[in-house]
Amino acid sequence: MAAVMSLPPVPADATVAYGEHPDQLVDFYAPRVGEGPAPLVVVLHGGAWRAPYDRQHISPFAAHLAAHGFAVASVEYRRGPADEASDAHQEMHQAAESAPLPGGGRASSADSLRSSGAGAPPNVAAVRRADQTALSAGRWPETLDDVAVVIDRIPEFIHALTTTEAAEAAQVSRHARPDQARAGWGRVDTACVVLVGHSAGGHLALWAAARHRQPVGSPWHRTSPPPVRGVVALAPLADFASARALGACSDAVVQFLGGPGEYAARQPYADPAALLPTGIATTIVQGATDNDVPPQVARAFAGAAERAGEPVRLVVLDGAGHFPLIDPARPEARTVTEEIGRLAR
Repeated sequence: MAAVMSLPPVPADATVAYGEHPDQLVDFYAPRVGEGPAPLVVVLHGGAWRAPYDRQHISPFAAHLAAHGFAVASVEYRRGPADEASDAHQEMHQAAESAPLPGGGRASSADSLRSSGAGAPPNVAAVRRADQTALSAGRWPETLDDVAVVIDRIPEFIHALTTTEAAEAAQVSRHARPDQARAGWGRVDTACVVLVGHSAGGHLALWAAARHRQPVGSPWHRTSPPPVRGVVALAPLADFASARALGACSDAVVQFLGGPGEYAARQPYADPAALLPTGIATTIVQGATDNDVPPQVARAFAGAAERAGEPVRLVVLDGAGHFPLIDPARPEARTVTEEIGRLAR
Protein backbone atom coordinates (compact mmCIF):
# COMPACT_ATOMS: atom_id res chain seq x y z
CA MET A 1 0.00 0.00 0.00
CA ALA A 2 2.76 2.44 0.93
CA ALA A 3 4.36 2.20 -2.52
CA VAL A 4 1.15 3.09 -4.36
CA MET A 5 0.05 5.79 -1.93
CA SER A 6 3.44 7.47 -2.09
CA LEU A 7 3.35 7.91 -5.87
CA PRO A 8 2.76 11.53 -6.91
CA PRO A 9 -0.70 12.08 -8.43
CA VAL A 10 -0.76 12.53 -12.21
CA PRO A 11 -2.88 15.51 -13.32
CA ALA A 12 -5.73 14.72 -15.68
CA ASP A 13 -6.12 16.33 -19.09
CA ALA A 14 -9.66 17.37 -18.25
CA THR A 15 -12.17 17.04 -15.45
CA VAL A 16 -15.95 16.91 -15.83
CA ALA A 17 -18.39 17.63 -13.01
CA TYR A 18 -21.51 15.47 -13.07
CA GLY A 19 -23.16 16.91 -9.96
CA GLU A 20 -22.91 19.65 -7.37
CA HIS A 21 -21.07 17.68 -4.70
CA PRO A 22 -17.28 18.19 -4.78
CA ASP A 23 -16.77 14.45 -5.17
CA GLN A 24 -18.95 14.20 -8.28
CA LEU A 25 -16.11 14.46 -10.78
CA VAL A 26 -14.55 12.43 -13.57
CA ASP A 27 -10.91 12.88 -14.61
CA PHE A 28 -10.10 12.18 -18.25
CA TYR A 29 -6.75 11.08 -19.66
CA ALA A 30 -6.36 11.14 -23.44
CA PRO A 31 -4.65 8.25 -25.26
CA ARG A 32 -0.97 8.99 -25.76
CA VAL A 33 -0.19 6.52 -28.54
CA GLY A 34 -1.96 5.13 -31.56
CA GLU A 35 -3.93 6.70 -34.38
CA GLY A 36 -7.10 4.64 -34.71
CA PRO A 37 -10.14 4.38 -32.44
CA ALA A 38 -9.12 4.26 -28.78
CA PRO A 39 -11.07 2.06 -26.34
CA LEU A 40 -12.38 3.90 -23.30
CA VAL A 41 -11.47 2.50 -19.89
CA VAL A 42 -13.64 3.67 -17.01
CA VAL A 43 -11.58 3.37 -13.81
CA LEU A 44 -13.22 3.09 -10.39
CA HIS A 45 -10.80 3.46 -7.51
CA GLY A 46 -10.80 1.45 -4.30
CA GLY A 47 -10.37 2.34 -0.66
CA ALA A 48 -13.28 0.42 0.89
CA TRP A 49 -15.71 3.20 -0.13
CA ARG A 50 -14.16 5.30 2.67
CA ALA A 51 -13.75 9.07 2.44
CA PRO A 52 -9.96 9.32 2.99
CA TYR A 53 -9.23 7.33 -0.17
CA ASP A 54 -9.98 9.25 -3.35
CA ARG A 55 -9.09 8.88 -7.02
CA GLN A 56 -5.67 10.51 -6.64
CA HIS A 57 -4.00 7.27 -5.59
CA ILE A 58 -5.07 5.54 -8.81
CA SER A 59 -4.10 8.45 -11.10
CA PRO A 60 -0.64 6.98 -11.91
CA PHE A 61 -2.36 3.80 -13.07
CA ALA A 62 -4.85 5.83 -15.14
CA ALA A 63 -1.95 7.67 -16.78
CA HIS A 64 -0.25 4.29 -17.35
CA LEU A 65 -3.29 3.08 -19.29
CA ALA A 66 -3.36 6.31 -21.35
CA ALA A 67 0.31 5.74 -22.19
CA HIS A 68 -0.71 2.36 -23.63
CA GLY A 69 -3.26 3.87 -26.00
CA PHE A 70 -6.45 3.80 -23.96
CA ALA A 71 -8.66 6.78 -23.25
CA VAL A 72 -9.33 6.80 -19.52
CA ALA A 73 -12.16 8.15 -17.37
CA SER A 74 -11.24 8.01 -13.67
CA VAL A 75 -14.38 8.35 -11.57
CA GLU A 76 -14.72 10.05 -8.23
CA TYR A 77 -17.84 9.26 -6.23
CA ARG A 78 -19.33 10.06 -2.86
CA ARG A 79 -17.94 7.90 -0.09
CA GLY A 80 -18.56 7.49 3.64
CA PRO A 81 -19.45 8.98 5.97
CA ALA A 82 -22.72 10.53 4.83
CA ASP A 83 -23.63 14.12 5.57
CA GLU A 84 -26.93 15.76 6.41
CA ALA A 85 -27.62 16.64 2.79
CA SER A 86 -28.02 12.95 2.01
CA ASP A 87 -31.19 12.68 4.11
CA ALA A 88 -33.33 14.57 1.62
CA HIS A 89 -31.87 12.56 -1.23
CA GLN A 90 -33.20 9.30 0.15
CA GLU A 91 -36.79 10.16 -0.75
CA MET A 92 -36.20 9.30 -4.39
CA HIS A 93 -35.46 5.75 -3.30
CA GLN A 94 -38.76 5.15 -1.53
CA ALA A 95 -40.23 3.46 -4.59
CA ALA A 96 -37.84 0.58 -4.09
CA GLU A 97 -39.68 -0.39 -0.92
CA SER A 98 -42.11 -2.54 -2.89
CA ALA A 99 -39.61 -3.76 -5.48
CA PRO A 100 -39.37 -7.56 -5.74
CA LEU A 101 -36.04 -8.90 -4.63
CA PRO A 102 -33.99 -11.14 -6.90
CA GLY A 103 -35.24 -14.63 -6.29
CA GLY A 104 -38.55 -13.48 -4.80
CA GLY A 105 -39.74 -11.50 -1.80
CA ARG A 106 -39.82 -7.79 -1.14
CA ALA A 107 -37.92 -5.26 0.91
CA SER A 108 -39.33 -5.18 4.41
CA SER A 109 -39.61 -1.41 4.75
CA ALA A 110 -38.75 1.88 3.10
CA ASP A 111 -35.79 2.12 5.41
CA SER A 112 -34.28 -0.93 3.72
CA LEU A 113 -33.33 1.19 0.71
CA ARG A 114 -33.10 4.63 2.34
CA SER A 115 -30.63 6.11 4.75
CA SER A 116 -32.08 5.39 8.15
CA GLY A 117 -32.03 9.06 9.21
CA ALA A 118 -34.58 10.19 6.60
CA GLY A 119 -37.89 11.29 8.06
CA ALA A 120 -36.94 10.46 11.65
CA PRO A 121 -37.47 12.91 14.52
CA PRO A 122 -34.45 15.23 14.88
CA ASN A 123 -33.04 13.61 18.00
CA VAL A 124 -33.32 10.10 16.55
CA ALA A 125 -31.88 11.25 13.23
CA ALA A 126 -28.90 12.78 15.02
CA VAL A 127 -28.16 9.52 16.77
CA ARG A 128 -28.47 7.60 13.52
CA ARG A 129 -26.18 10.03 11.72
CA ALA A 130 -23.62 9.53 14.48
CA ASP A 131 -23.89 5.79 13.98
CA GLN A 132 -23.53 6.24 10.24
CA THR A 133 -20.37 8.28 10.78
CA ALA A 134 -18.89 5.40 12.73
CA LEU A 135 -19.88 3.04 9.89
CA SER A 136 -17.96 5.08 7.40
CA ALA A 137 -17.54 2.70 4.47
CA GLY A 138 -19.65 4.13 1.68
CA ARG A 139 -22.74 6.30 1.50
CA TRP A 140 -25.99 4.53 0.89
CA PRO A 141 -27.42 5.11 -1.67
CA GLU A 142 -25.27 7.97 -3.04
CA THR A 143 -22.20 5.87 -3.85
CA LEU A 144 -24.25 3.66 -6.15
CA ASP A 145 -26.22 6.62 -7.51
CA ASP A 146 -23.01 8.31 -8.63
CA VAL A 147 -21.60 5.28 -10.40
CA ALA A 148 -24.89 4.70 -12.22
CA VAL A 149 -25.02 8.32 -13.42
CA VAL A 150 -21.44 8.31 -14.69
CA ILE A 151 -21.80 5.09 -16.68
CA ASP A 152 -25.02 6.32 -18.27
CA ARG A 153 -23.51 9.69 -19.22
CA ILE A 154 -20.11 8.61 -20.53
CA PRO A 155 -20.87 9.36 -24.22
CA GLU A 156 -22.11 12.82 -23.21
CA PHE A 157 -18.89 13.51 -21.33
CA ILE A 158 -16.73 12.49 -24.27
CA HIS A 159 -18.75 14.78 -26.52
CA ALA A 160 -18.17 17.60 -24.04
CA LEU A 161 -14.43 17.16 -24.44
CA THR A 162 -14.60 17.69 -28.19
CA THR A 163 -16.56 20.95 -28.45
CA THR A 164 -16.30 24.24 -26.60
CA GLU A 165 -20.05 24.70 -26.21
CA ALA A 166 -20.59 21.24 -24.78
CA ALA A 167 -17.57 21.66 -22.52
CA GLU A 168 -19.04 24.79 -21.01
CA ALA A 169 -22.39 23.09 -20.46
CA ALA A 170 -20.75 20.10 -18.80
CA GLN A 171 -18.44 22.19 -16.59
CA VAL A 172 -15.28 20.82 -18.16
CA SER A 173 -12.07 22.01 -16.55
CA ARG A 174 -8.93 21.44 -18.60
CA HIS A 175 -5.67 20.75 -16.85
CA ALA A 176 -2.29 19.54 -18.04
CA ARG A 177 -1.31 19.07 -21.71
CA PRO A 178 -4.60 20.36 -23.24
CA ASP A 179 -3.24 20.72 -26.80
CA GLN A 180 -1.82 17.22 -26.89
CA ALA A 181 -4.93 15.76 -25.29
CA ARG A 182 -7.54 17.52 -27.42
CA ALA A 183 -6.57 15.60 -30.53
CA GLY A 184 -7.20 12.33 -28.70
CA TRP A 185 -10.81 12.97 -27.69
CA GLY A 186 -12.14 12.76 -31.24
CA ARG A 187 -10.95 9.18 -31.64
CA VAL A 188 -12.36 7.81 -28.38
CA ASP A 189 -14.50 4.79 -29.20
CA THR A 190 -17.53 5.04 -26.90
CA ALA A 191 -18.80 1.79 -28.41
CA CYS A 192 -15.84 0.03 -26.78
CA VAL A 193 -16.00 0.72 -23.05
CA VAL A 194 -14.27 -1.47 -20.47
CA LEU A 195 -15.03 -1.01 -16.77
CA VAL A 196 -12.00 -1.45 -14.52
CA GLY A 197 -12.17 -1.26 -10.75
CA HIS A 198 -9.82 -2.03 -7.88
CA SER A 199 -11.01 -3.46 -4.55
CA ALA A 200 -14.21 -1.57 -3.62
CA GLY A 201 -13.99 -0.06 -7.11
CA GLY A 202 -13.95 -3.61 -8.47
CA HIS A 203 -17.24 -4.15 -6.71
CA LEU A 204 -18.61 -0.97 -8.30
CA ALA A 205 -17.49 -2.04 -11.77
CA LEU A 206 -19.17 -5.44 -11.42
CA TRP A 207 -22.28 -3.83 -9.96
CA ALA A 208 -22.49 -1.25 -12.75
CA ALA A 209 -22.38 -4.03 -15.34
CA ALA A 210 -25.30 -5.79 -13.64
CA ARG A 211 -27.86 -3.00 -13.35
CA HIS A 212 -30.17 -4.66 -15.86
CA ARG A 213 -30.36 -7.51 -13.37
CA GLN A 214 -31.75 -5.20 -10.68
CA PRO A 215 -35.45 -5.61 -9.79
CA VAL A 216 -37.70 -3.44 -11.96
CA GLY A 217 -38.62 -1.24 -9.00
CA SER A 218 -35.01 -0.62 -8.04
CA PRO A 219 -33.83 2.99 -8.51
CA TRP A 220 -30.78 1.62 -10.34
CA HIS A 221 -32.61 -0.70 -12.74
CA ARG A 222 -31.76 -0.54 -16.45
CA THR A 223 -34.06 -2.05 -19.03
CA SER A 224 -31.06 -3.23 -21.04
CA PRO A 225 -27.43 -4.06 -20.28
CA PRO A 226 -25.12 -1.06 -19.97
CA PRO A 227 -23.17 -0.29 -23.16
CA VAL A 228 -19.88 -1.82 -22.03
CA ARG A 229 -17.61 -4.34 -23.72
CA GLY A 230 -16.54 -5.98 -20.48
CA VAL A 231 -15.32 -5.69 -16.90
CA VAL A 232 -11.86 -6.21 -15.45
CA ALA A 233 -12.22 -6.32 -11.66
CA LEU A 234 -9.01 -6.18 -9.62
CA ALA A 235 -9.15 -7.88 -6.22
CA PRO A 236 -12.83 -6.93 -6.03
CA LEU A 237 -15.22 -7.11 -3.11
CA ALA A 238 -17.27 -9.24 -5.47
CA ASP A 239 -19.07 -11.71 -3.22
CA PHE A 240 -20.54 -10.13 -0.11
CA ALA A 241 -21.12 -13.33 1.85
CA SER A 242 -17.49 -14.35 1.47
CA ALA A 243 -16.17 -10.84 2.11
CA ARG A 244 -18.31 -10.55 5.23
CA ALA A 245 -17.22 -13.93 6.56
CA LEU A 246 -13.57 -12.94 6.10
CA GLY A 247 -14.00 -9.40 7.46
CA ALA A 248 -12.42 -8.08 4.26
CA CYS A 249 -11.21 -4.47 4.41
CA SER A 250 -12.11 -4.19 8.09
CA ASP A 251 -15.68 -5.37 7.58
CA ALA A 252 -16.30 -2.78 4.88
CA VAL A 253 -19.14 -4.69 3.22
CA VAL A 254 -21.37 -4.62 6.30
CA GLN A 255 -20.58 -0.96 6.86
CA PHE A 256 -21.29 -0.13 3.23
CA LEU A 257 -24.79 -1.57 3.54
CA GLY A 258 -25.48 0.45 6.68
CA GLY A 259 -24.67 -2.06 9.39
CA PRO A 260 -25.91 -5.53 10.37
CA GLY A 261 -29.50 -4.34 10.66
CA GLU A 262 -29.65 -3.28 7.00
CA TYR A 263 -27.53 -6.04 5.53
CA ALA A 264 -30.23 -8.57 4.62
CA ALA A 265 -32.53 -6.03 2.95
CA ARG A 266 -29.86 -4.23 0.94
CA GLN A 267 -27.53 -7.07 -0.01
CA PRO A 268 -29.66 -8.32 -2.96
CA TYR A 269 -29.43 -4.87 -4.59
CA ALA A 270 -25.70 -4.31 -4.07
CA ASP A 271 -23.97 -7.70 -4.16
CA PRO A 272 -22.60 -8.53 -7.63
CA ALA A 273 -22.80 -12.24 -6.84
CA ALA A 274 -26.57 -11.84 -6.33
CA LEU A 275 -27.02 -10.20 -9.74
CA LEU A 276 -25.61 -12.92 -11.96
CA PRO A 277 -25.66 -13.69 -14.84
CA THR A 278 -25.02 -10.40 -16.60
CA GLY A 279 -24.18 -11.45 -20.16
CA ILE A 280 -21.11 -9.17 -20.04
CA ALA A 281 -17.59 -10.55 -20.37
CA THR A 282 -15.84 -10.42 -17.01
CA THR A 283 -12.27 -10.95 -15.89
CA ILE A 284 -11.05 -10.94 -12.31
CA VAL A 285 -7.38 -10.37 -11.57
CA GLN A 286 -6.47 -11.38 -8.05
CA GLY A 287 -3.27 -11.47 -6.03
CA ALA A 288 -2.69 -14.86 -4.42
CA THR A 289 -1.23 -13.29 -1.25
CA ASP A 290 -3.75 -10.45 -0.91
CA ASN A 291 -4.54 -9.88 2.77
CA ASP A 292 -6.95 -6.97 2.22
CA VAL A 293 -9.37 -8.80 -0.07
CA PRO A 294 -8.35 -12.46 0.18
CA PRO A 295 -8.53 -14.59 -2.97
CA GLN A 296 -11.39 -16.59 -1.46
CA VAL A 297 -13.68 -13.67 -2.31
CA ALA A 298 -12.80 -13.79 -6.01
CA ARG A 299 -13.13 -17.55 -6.06
CA ALA A 300 -16.54 -17.34 -4.40
CA PHE A 301 -17.73 -14.94 -7.10
CA ALA A 302 -16.27 -17.13 -9.84
CA GLY A 303 -18.11 -20.10 -8.35
CA ALA A 304 -21.39 -18.17 -8.25
CA ALA A 305 -20.90 -17.14 -11.88
CA GLU A 306 -20.28 -20.73 -12.94
CA ARG A 307 -23.41 -21.89 -11.14
CA ALA A 308 -25.33 -19.13 -12.95
CA GLY A 309 -24.10 -20.49 -16.27
CA GLU A 310 -21.70 -17.62 -16.93
CA PRO A 311 -18.12 -18.52 -16.04
CA VAL A 312 -15.77 -15.60 -15.57
CA ARG A 313 -12.07 -15.48 -16.36
CA LEU A 314 -10.11 -15.65 -13.08
CA VAL A 315 -6.42 -14.70 -13.22
CA VAL A 316 -4.60 -15.38 -9.95
CA LEU A 317 -1.11 -13.89 -9.72
CA ASP A 318 1.32 -15.83 -7.54
CA GLY A 319 3.09 -13.78 -4.89
CA ALA A 320 1.00 -10.66 -5.54
CA GLY A 321 -0.72 -8.66 -2.83
CA HIS A 322 -3.49 -6.10 -3.04
CA PHE A 323 -1.83 -2.99 -4.45
CA PRO A 324 0.70 -4.16 -7.07
CA LEU A 325 -2.24 -4.58 -9.46
CA ILE A 326 -2.45 -0.78 -9.81
CA ASP A 327 1.25 0.06 -9.44
CA PRO A 328 2.59 0.97 -12.92
CA ALA A 329 6.09 -0.10 -11.92
CA ARG A 330 5.03 -3.65 -11.15
CA PRO A 331 4.61 -6.55 -13.60
CA GLU A 332 1.15 -7.21 -12.15
CA ALA A 333 -0.05 -3.90 -13.61
CA ARG A 334 1.23 -4.98 -17.02
CA THR A 335 -0.83 -8.15 -16.71
CA VAL A 336 -3.87 -6.02 -15.90
CA THR A 337 -3.22 -3.85 -18.97
CA GLU A 338 -3.03 -6.96 -21.15
CA GLU A 339 -6.34 -8.23 -19.75
CA ILE A 340 -8.01 -4.90 -20.50
CA GLY A 341 -6.66 -5.04 -24.03
CA ARG A 342 -7.93 -8.57 -24.47
CA LEU A 343 -11.49 -7.51 -23.64
CA ALA A 344 -11.24 -4.30 -25.66
CA ARG A 345 -10.29 -6.30 -28.74
